Amino acid sequence: MNYRAVAIAAARRAGKVHKKYFRKSFSVKAKSTTFDLVTIADKEAEKEIVRFIKSHFPDHNFVCEENVYAKTDSPFTWIIDPLDGTNNFVCGMALFCVSIALAYDNELLLGVVYDVMHNELFYAQRGKGAFLNGKHIRVNEVIDLRKALLITGFYYNRGKEMVKTLAAIKRFMFKHVLGLRRLGSAALDLCFVASGRAAGFWEFELSPWDFAAGKILVEEAGGRVTDDKGKKVPLTRKHYIVASNGRIHAKMLSVINDF
Repeated sequence: MNYRAVAIAAARRAGKVHKKYFRKSFSVKAKSTTFDLVTIADKEAEKEIVRFIKSHFPDHNFVCEENVYAKTDSPFTWIIDPLDGTNNFVCGMALFCVSIALAYDNELLLGVVYDVMHNELFYAQRGKGAFLNGKHIRVNEVIDLRKALLITGFYYNRGKEMVKTLAAIKRFMFKHVLGLRRLGSAALDLCFVASGRAAGFWEFELSPWDFAAGKILVEEAGGRVTDDKGKKVPLTRKHYIVASNGRIHAKMLSVINDF
């Protein structure tokens, strides 16, 4: 099996875990804060993904949300969020997914995001375009913020990060954007930009497993992903992420930075 086929198969296996537990009784624990939750579905899905990928590529590296894995000498790294949108999942809201990306020496090769409850499989491979259930997708052509539907996210920390996000929301609303949404899954948010459902997305602080797969999807769909200063986003740490159809990117950066 090739890399893309393995990633898609692994995502489908995680989707089965999601369905197994969704709207059922399961244990829930808090991680770093009261609002950052983890469930048995997160852990079981990650275990299944890593097991399956390792069966095909045993020497590859893994950067995952729930566990730390021993580093190898391989230049290949799988970046995995086994259940993005855990808080939605816990509350019985069907807005969550699995996110799987593969990088070679910090350069993304492919990304897969699977929303099992809506049977939507997004995937992209560097230089080969972005797809939803096998059909090409492209970012939309909105150039005016007044016609732009935007998505944002709130970091779990309810301190200065939240204040900055709320301040940006206020500035965007005074620009009379078409609308603002907060959906609770950064990976899906990025897919919605890639597929043209939204014109842009920003979030103050995201980990690589939150944005890696969605980043390559947006880029292969013709959009742009940067940090809040318009610079390239590496895959080695948390970042401020700004994604757009490319046409409104400068305008979004201007509002976010209050120029």
